[in-house]
Amino acid sequence: MSELVSSLQSVQRRMAEAADRAGRNVADVTLVAVTKTHPLDVIIEAYQAGLRHFGENRSDEFQEKRTGFSEWQANLTQADPVYWHFIGHVQSRQAGLILENQPALIHSVDSLKLAQRLDRLVHSQDAPKVNVLLQCNVSGEAAKSGFALHQWSTARRQLADFLTIVEQIAALENITIAGLMTMAPYSEEAEASRPFFRRLAALRAKLREAVPPLTWPHLSMGMTNDFEVGIEEGATIIRVGRAIFGERYYN
Repeated sequence: MSELVSSLQSVQRRMAEAADRAGRNVADVTLVAVTKTHPLDVIIEAYQAGLRHFGENRSDEFQEKRTGFSEWQANLTQADPVYWHFIGHVQSRQAGLILENQPALIHSVDSLKLAQRLDRLVHSQDAPKVNVLLQCNVSGEAAKSGFALHQWSTARRQLADFLTIVEQIAALENITIAGLMTMAPYSEEAEASRPFFRRLAALRAKLREAVPPLTWPHLSMGMTNDFEVGIEEGATIIRVGRAIFGERYYN
């Protein structure tokens, strides 16, 4: 058994245990393997080990790996579909390239302006509607991207402003809001992330009441250091790299 397979099985076991503690079905949680900086052969090994969702955070690396993987997969007699997630900050000049590579989900829409640009690009490329998550900064960290929502439950203006933006994004013809994403402040203690994940889950519940046409199916929260807490607090997507692949690979 390779080190990657052993690590993946460990992550899957921990996922199942966390889901069990929360009274959830682990099948309702999607594991996105974060492959940034890791070479194509590692992604191929991960696919052969059973992974089907991969996450990248740079547009050029996303294109290179998606193209290389598709070429490798084309030689297979039978192949399962693979779902590519873009999980990094979307810079305006990168948006077109990201869309050209048909991400299954963009996790990091953090402004109305970005959503409007994606909408225009999808239209100009005559591409399918793009599924997005709205990135929410529920910690108040200045260094983190996302809609400012660290006081949404107590600051009425903060929530009202966000609801206005949500309605504008929801009205875009080429965008589908699939849920919310957040990143908790980094801590060696996984438990430190719980208040932030709980805050995001509560926000989703509020949005389901306030914007009923949208179902808000997904909560993307939890990484290597805190994915178990994320699952316990309702995550439907976790983004895990180091616990599967080890430390990042650099040439």
